[in-house]
Amino acid sequence: MIGTRLDDTDAPRLIRSEHGWWFIGNQTWTLLRPECVGPDGTVDDATTGILRRTGAFQPRVPASFSLTVLTTTTCNLGCGYCFQNTGLDDTGGARPPRIRRAWLDTDTVERIITFARDRMRRCELDRLYLLLFGGEPLLNPRGCLTLLDRARGIGLDQCAMTTNGVLLSPRLARELYAAGLNGVQVTFDGSRADHDQIRVKRSGAPTFDTILHNVARATEVTGLNWNLRVNVSHHNFDRIADLVGELAAGLNPERCTVTFAWVGDAGFGYRNTMRHIDDVSDAFASWSIAALEAGFRMVRPSMRTTCHICSTPGGRYGAVVNADGQLFSCWQSAGKPGFEVGSIDEGYLDVASVPDRWVRCGYEYDQPPTALADTFQDRVDGRLLDYLYTSGRL
Repeated sequence: MIGTRLDDTDAPRLIRSEHGWWFIGNQTWTLLRPECVGPDGTVDDATTGILRRTGAFQPRVPASFSLTVLTTTTCNLGCGYCFQNTGLDDTGGARPPRIRRAWLDTDTVERIITFARDRMRRCELDRLYLLLFGGEPLLNPRGCLTLLDRARGIGLDQCAMTTNGVLLSPRLARELYAAGLNGVQVTFDGSRADHDQIRVKRSGAPTFDTILHNVARATEVTGLNWNLRVNVSHHNFDRIADLVGELAAGLNPERCTVTFAWVGDAGFGYRNTMRHIDDVSDAFASWSIAALEAGFRMVRPSMRTTCHICSTPGGRYGAVVNADGQLFSCWQSAGKPGFEVGSIDEGYLDVASVPDRWVRCGYEYDQPPTALADTFQDRVDGRLLDYLYTSGRL
């Protein structure tokens, strides 16, 4: 535990290094000598003063209103671990039942814009960050394009999309990019061999080559940047290293950030049995280093931060809106019956009346089990920072 904290939520991190200690603050990465940190993990007063003066303790201040919109809740894939599944496919295939179907139409877009404009005024923000989400957002391309067009009128600054990439043609990529889309996240479930057993169409057909091809072609015709999320579980752990080479051979690494993510036990009836923390943390770090050496970008380890949408009950700095206009606290609960926290027409419900509906994103889904999350993530981040330091990349 660090002796000095930013506050009770966002906080700097102190991670053991081969060379001493890494102090990770707000967009700062400082290597401290061993003697700067006491046996109890407290940074000495003199070093704390220097860190404060260099900005390590500066609070995060939202620069834009964060709006996540599900353009549809339907999906063309049948991933067994999806948190939007409501049951198992009784036939053993790739068609698990999902959350109720909803579809973003033009009328709802207008109501979302009115809602977002009002919320932005309340928090005195004039810039908008928009995330196109689903389901699979590209099943409703018209909804995506209409929302982008209308969002420009209320200060659209950045727009990203989370998509499986199967439907992303060059023509559609150009249209979305011209309308204001900046970045896209697509997911790979390990090497080609493993991905095509896990991330399949609802017909059971494979998707690896389709996704890789679509990303490569969209990169050629647009200025889009990519976040390649790699889901890791006991199903694909042994061959994740093969994926880095497969991605490097088919994509432009300079336009791609790679993120290795633990598949959480969020899907209906799904459990990730990967638990060997020493071996797994070493592997995560090694994959990250291999991706950097292949030319891919990597997000540097950050301080402990809270989500601007779900960390504050009542959605002060952001909102998650389902395609039917219902409000949810987080993308993880969006579309799930019984987790609504309001609507774009009536606003948020009194938070005290729906305490169990205010879901927050965090380690419990995106990282290993909570009791081990700090140890796991600190080991991965410490090795990555040591590599960046010794290779002159930091």
